[in-house]
Amino acid sequence: MTMKLVLVVVVEVACLVSGILSFGSETLSELSFLENDVVSTTRPSSSSQLQPQPQPQPLMVDLTLIHEADSKGAVCLDGTVPGYHLDRGFGSGADSWLIHLEGGGWCNTIRNCVYRKNTRRGSSKYMENQIPFTGILSNKPEENPDFFNWNRVKLRYCDGASFSGDSEDESAQLQFRGQKIWLAAMEELMSKGMQKADQALLSGCSAGGLASIIHCDEFGSLFGKSSKVKCLSDGGFFLDAMDVSGGRTLRTLFGGVVQLQDVQKNLPKSCLDQLDPTSCFFPQNMIEHVETPLFLLNAAYDVWQVQASLAPPSADRLGSWNECKSNHANCSSSQMQFLQDFRNQMLGDIKDFSSSSQTGLFINSCFAHCQSERQETWFADDSPLIEDKPIAVAVGDWYFDREVVKAIDCAYPCDNSCHNLVFNFK
Repeated sequence: MTMKLVLVVVVEVACLVSGILSFGSETLSELSFLENDVVSTTRPSSSSQLQPQPQPQPLMVDLTLIHEADSKGAVCLDGTVPGYHLDRGFGSGADSWLIHLEGGGWCNTIRNCVYRKNTRRGSSKYMENQIPFTGILSNKPEENPDFFNWNRVKLRYCDGASFSGDSEDESAQLQFRGQKIWLAAMEELMSKGMQKADQALLSGCSAGGLASIIHCDEFGSLFGKSSKVKCLSDGGFFLDAMDVSGGRTLRTLFGGVVQLQDVQKNLPKSCLDQLDPTSCFFPQNMIEHVETPLFLLNAAYDVWQVQASLAPPSADRLGSWNECKSNHANCSSSQMQFLQDFRNQMLGDIKDFSSSSQTGLFINSCFAHCQSERQETWFADDSPLIEDKPIAVAVGDWYFDREVVKAIDCAYPCDNSCHNLVFNFK
């Protein structure tokens, strides 16, 4: 008999909305940096696996600060220098590099950014000295079959605009220098051996997944034509979608980010020739302007977008979506239809993108967010599958040109391999 096992896990989610009602109209972005919140996940399990199996301890990797960055104006919101975690490659991967951009939402007002600069999402003073490398960052072949022995880097996120802003607010003592952080980090890593890379992959989760799209061609330009260079966006395909009240909550947030942090200076000119800067910050309008091979990994029912974009408290003042947002099993038929329409919009927005031979897709019908960083979703015995292929294998097949990968799941509830996130709203 098939049973469901519920585990408590720590996940990288760009915005969890526990306690969201207490912050008023600016709640969305004030809480949009919160990650590593404890939630639970339902996952498939056989009757012989009623107890969770012990997991090996992950590799812990030290924080390295880019001390020369401040002389280049490349600083976090509070003026401290940015940082990264690097685990050196070995063997056949010694000259291959994986750069993973951390996620953590955005700040779109002075108030939100001031709040954020006193956290690890706005200051290196608050960053952990060590973090675990799991999933796509793991150094174990049984956990990360294609990239385990590469040079693996996690670039910390402390600017609030997906590494793309370049401005300041002197009165609030805020530095919006995401673009400069990106450039300083790349210069630092090139000096540490990345300039010799024969293979390179830029990846990112959530706001970092959006950043991997924004910087994909810049990343590709760092290397010669003989190098294989590609990009992966995980949980970063944020849609300009209508919320449950008929408004556009995420467009309002993105508009604030773009204006406050002067993001338009670093968006594709070919997009800006056709659309306004806020529209060009949305991946659905940006991907057609990316020339470097790009892979989109996304849940069709992305829980961050459901909670913070489709049905935030500002659009659902009576809380009629609270039960559905906490657990998809509690959604009514009309709520589920709304989410199916969201999935259909996502599939429509990637239709032209998917027709290119160099692009890759893994769009599963799960209630999840950021599936490359968590070991159980990236590569494990019970990882999510599309046509019997886990995410890590799909990404590897695409990167190494072993197969064309255009994996799009059937609609919910057909996929019983999902690790669906369940939230406990206070």
